[in-house]
Amino acid sequence: MLLTTILQAGLSLGVFGKAIAAALAAFAAAFGIGKIGKAAIEAGARQPEYAGHYRMTAIIVGALVEGACLFAILVCLIAS
Repeated sequence: MLLTTILQAGLSLGVFGKAIAAALAAFAAAFGIGKIGKAAIEAGARQPEYAGHYRMTAIIVGALVEGACLFAILVCLIAS
């Protein structure tokens, strides 16, 4: 039903595919950052003396995941 509506609206499958790929990249990054945050909180709860170290590591890894997500979205949108 959704695909029929999109095709009737005049969007090509290529544009629709790029949008879906960009959305999947953003969802995967959000899921990954959530798992990183959960792991950092659990590790800090187990060893509170290292909580600052775990927090900083989680921020760095989260930034790397976010950078990879932005790169994937740009590749999806620029692809021709």
